[in-house]
Amino acid sequence: MVLVLIAVGVVIKPNKTSVCKEGTSYGECSSIKPYYCEEGILVENASVCGCSNVSVVSGDFCFSYYQNRSQDISLRYILRGEEEEINFTAYSGMYNYVSEITREIYYGAGETPSRGDFKLKSINEEKQRELLLPLVIKILNTAKNRDDAVRIAVSIVQNIPYGFSNKTTIVIGNLEANYSRYPYEVLYEQKGVCGEKSALLAFLLKEMGYNVSFFYFSSENHEAIGIKCPLEESFGNTGYCFIETTAPAVINDGSIEYVGGITLDSQPEIIPISEGSSIEKGWYEYQDADVLEKIREGKFVLLRDLKLNKIIEKYGLVEEYHPA
Repeated sequence: MVLVLIAVGVVIKPNKTSVCKEGTSYGECSSIKPYYCEEGILVENASVCGCSNVSVVSGDFCFSYYQNRSQDISLRYILRGEEEEINFTAYSGMYNYVSEITREIYYGAGETPSRGDFKLKSINEEKQRELLLPLVIKILNTAKNRDDAVRIAVSIVQNIPYGFSNKTTIVIGNLEANYSRYPYEVLYEQKGVCGEKSALLAFLLKEMGYNVSFFYFSSENHEAIGIKCPLEESFGNTGYCFIETTAPAVINDGSIEYVGGITLDSQPEIIPISEGSSIEKGWYEYQDADVLEKIREGKFVLLRDLKLNKIIEKYGLVEEYHPA
């Protein structure tokens, strides 16, 4: 006699650990305090996860001394041709605080000043970080996956209007230089130049856990962001994909022509900002950037306008890019 057992209506699913988009497992505290991973969404839970050392616990929330005189900001982004926005609350208390931070760095004997020191000073300011992290969380919670979180962050920064500050600052003795906004100021004023907007994007991608660098093109006096990506897709075999921040552009499109006919022909200085993850193979941006480069080189004749118009609509591309 043979006994046959038949299982009816039973679906066996693989045992996978569910995580929020920055990698925290369900039911655990994120490394970004006071956030807790609750069924795929990061929520504030200060009573369980605590607060950083620059804010105080009040129930489930953390409060900063600089969290006063609020201003609501709508941050526009375009994802696969669809225009959306994220609402963010900025505070003049924090804006005033960062605007008063000295832009000087004091070096000891034998120490060599570097551009990277000033970038890290701007990005890593501890009190500023506290009131920028809610934007990181909003982006992560809005995106369907980590890849789209990167795309949203990039598009938000690119869609902030380009513009110089009307301030100057003293750097050495009585020598004046153009004032450089901190990331929080770029958000609050809704304006920035290439280096300022790049610093904001570097902050967002760094806090999402990515390996990020600055590209500085000295001959063209231009700054952009590099995000770790497969070597074969990277900009100039640097291991980083190029991200323009002055206006909407395709990730890894390094063939842009800027105002005045300027192109990025020099070898960039690579300024590391953070260790972390790489974006992966297969991103559709790689192909779209390649198509744009070929169009600019005159290699497409058939269906040129159709291909170009689809890419323009997909990313909200503009006609002018500023080199500085």
